[in-house]
Amino acid sequence: MRRERVVVLALDGVYPFELGIPSRILGAADSRYEVLTCSVDGGPVRTNADFGVTVEHGPEILGTADTVVIAPVAPGRLTDEVSGDVLAALASIRPGTRIVSICTGAFVLAAAGLLDGRRATTHWQVADHFRRLFPRVHLDPDVLFVDDHPFLTSAGAASGVDICLHLVRKDHGSRLANSVARRCVVPPFRDGGQAQYIEQPVPEQGAASTAATRAWALERLGEPLTLADLAGHARMSLRTFARRFHDEVGLSPGRWLIQQRVVRARHLLESSDLTVDQIAGRVGFATGASLRQHLNAAIGVSPQAYRRTFQTAR
Repeated sequence: MRRERVVVLALDGVYPFELGIPSRILGAADSRYEVLTCSVDGGPVRTNADFGVTVEHGPEILGTADTVVIAPVAPGRLTDEVSGDVLAALASIRPGTRIVSICTGAFVLAAAGLLDGRRATTHWQVADHFRRLFPRVHLDPDVLFVDDHPFLTSAGAASGVDICLHLVRKDHGSRLANSVARRCVVPPFRDGGQAQYIEQPVPEQGAASTAATRAWALERLGEPLTLADLAGHARMSLRTFARRFHDEVGLSPGRWLIQQRVVRARHLLESSDLTVDQIAGRVGFATGASLRQHLNAAIGVSPQAYRRTFQTAR
C-alpha cells in the first residue's frame, strides 16, 4: 500500500507541542503515512519555548507532499503578511495538495491569500484579530476544525489531534482512526462542529455531572431517546440538564445524540453487511432516509458511497 507523504512546515516561533502532533498521530496509523518536517531554508527553527529544533529538510520537500501541515506560531508573529521565503515555500506546493493548518497556522495561509472566500477557523482567542486582518475569509471561531477541501483549518492545541484523526478517518475509515486514538490515549472522536471553548468542562464541586447519562445513552442509541428520558436518568429538571449538558459537552443533548448515532452508523457501514434501513434502526434514526440525510450533512457522502470506500474486508 502506498504511503501518503505528509510534510510539516515549521516556522520561527513554532509551538513545539503542535509541531509534533502530525508525527505522533499519523505515525501511529499502521505505516499509512510518512511524516517529514521542513523549514523555509532547511536550517534550525526557533520555537516559542526556550529551545530550538533542527529539521532534516528544506522547502523543496513541500513539492513532493500529498498533504502539507502548517504548524502554529506564537501570537506575537501574527500579521497580514508573510515573508518572501514563506511565500516561495508555499508556492512550491503542487496544485490540489491537501493543506492543513493547526491553530494560528491559519494566519499563514490567509496572509498568502489561500483562504480568501473559504470557510476556516483558528484559535478563539485570536479570532477577532484574524477577522480584522482577513475580512475575505469566512471565519467560524466556534468550531474545532473546518474541512473546506483541499484546505483544512483547526483551532488550538488539542484540536490538532482532532484534525489529524479526521484525516485518518477520512482516508482510511473509523476503525483505523479509533485504533490510532487508543494507541495515543486520546478521545477517538470529536466532531469538527463541536464548540472550541466549553464554559464548564468539569462540574462545579457538588454539582451532578451528565457523564453517567451520556454513557447510559450510548448503550441505548437504538431507542427513541428524548430530552425528558435523559433528564430523568440524570434526575434533573429539563432546564438544568440541558444547561449542564451543554456546559460539559459544548453541544445540546439533541445534537450530541445525532453525532453519536452518525458515528455508530459509520462503524456499522464499515464493519457489517446490514442494509441502510437496518443500520438506521440500530442507531436510532427513524428511517434510512433520515440516516442518509444526517450522514450527508456530517461528511458529505451517502451511506452507499461511504461503505464502498471504507467497508472492511472480512
